[in-house]
Amino acid sequence: MKINYKLQDRFDLGVFLPVVGLIIFGLLAIYSSTVHHPTASGNFAKQLFFLFVSLFGFLVALFLPTQTIKTMAIPFYLVSLFFLLAVLLVGKTVYGAKSWFGIGGFGFQPSEVAKLGTILILSYWLTYKSRDINNIKDLLVALVIGIVPVLLIMLEPDMGTSIVFAIITLVLIFWSGISLFGLFVVLSPGFVVFASLFGGVAFSIALLCVVAALFFFKRDLFNSITIFVINLASGFFFDYVFKILKPHQQKRIETFLDPLADLLGAGYNALQAKVAIGSGGLLGKGFLQGNQTQLRFIPEQWTDFIYCVIGEEFGFIGSISVVILFAILFVRLLNIAGGAKDKFSVLVVVGILTLLFSHFAINIGMNLGITPVIGLPLPFLSYGGSSLMMNMFMIGLVLNIYRNRKMHT
Repeated sequence: MKINYKLQDRFDLGVFLPVVGLIIFGLLAIYSSTVHHPTASGNFAKQLFFLFVSLFGFLVALFLPTQTIKTMAIPFYLVSLFFLLAVLLVGKTVYGAKSWFGIGGFGFQPSEVAKLGTILILSYWLTYKSRDINNIKDLLVALVIGIVPVLLIMLEPDMGTSIVFAIITLVLIFWSGISLFGLFVVLSPGFVVFASLFGGVAFSIALLCVVAALFFFKRDLFNSITIFVINLASGFFFDYVFKILKPHQQKRIETFLDPLADLLGAGYNALQAKVAIGSGGLLGKGFLQGNQTQLRFIPEQWTDFIYCVIGEEFGFIGSISVVILFAILFVRLLNIAGGAKDKFSVLVVVGILTLLFSHFAINIGMNLGITPVIGLPLPFLSYGGSSLMMNMFMIGLVLNIYRNRKMHT
């Protein structure tokens, strides 16, 4: 088979160029929101340093031997769990969560490493030998693999990151070919938990829907009762989890259900973000000219609320440009997953796509007031070395899979 050595054949610019564009938007927004800040004026320089380190990690991932990606799955996952345990013991508390290691003037968030570790180990497990995801044993093992980091991160506690891990686990299980009934078993507890947020009536209706679905699938009585009990327990378990959450996390959930409930507290950032984005108009107020940004109406908006800086200073054109760049990236990742010939590579790319899309959708939703404020950064834009370095490493892995896709033809 003749191999085409053109650049696009070996290096997908449809992935790399949108990432470059997003990073440039992020650097501009970080500079604007921190240049006059009394304590965060050095963050732009730190982000540049993280970017250069990230480029090194990107190149390492890009040129890793294909087999190495698979063989590092188990050790990478185990090391990430070790870090998640260690941070509970010796980590420092940031924004109410003990989720960071302090290293001089820098910080390191082990959950970022654990995201990739979970993607790799799930992809490995779901493709090892003749794995059957519709086999209850294989399904339970896959769920346990995904749940262990979720539980450790909930102990920090970091609800937003836990949600991302759960989404990644569910999507990879779905992509592995789970049956409709298996998908119902996996998703129904989450449906019941979500319904319980809206009170006892919604919770009861959700349970009735579960019962109706069990009649539809016509499984034996023991399995049906077991599934119903799991769903019933999930609703009560969430009530217990809600009570042990930090007060500010409870407020965020309550504000999501009623955005006007606490405008000076948990709902303040979301309200100010919408004001900033709306005030940008079509073309924005101009770089370094945003009132909300320069007068610091939104605390530390260079992290979770970086999108509202872009909306205010670059307007609708800037905001939609960021969305378009993400859309191009996501479409290319989906195409690469579709073109990969081995199932492990497919699942790795799908897992990375799911991770990036989850952060994108939830973060943009936070800025627009349509999702709860749960502290998730916007990939490639928000300030943060751990996030940027791991995201660039994952993009390197994707392009590695793209570069070597013909090895499996």
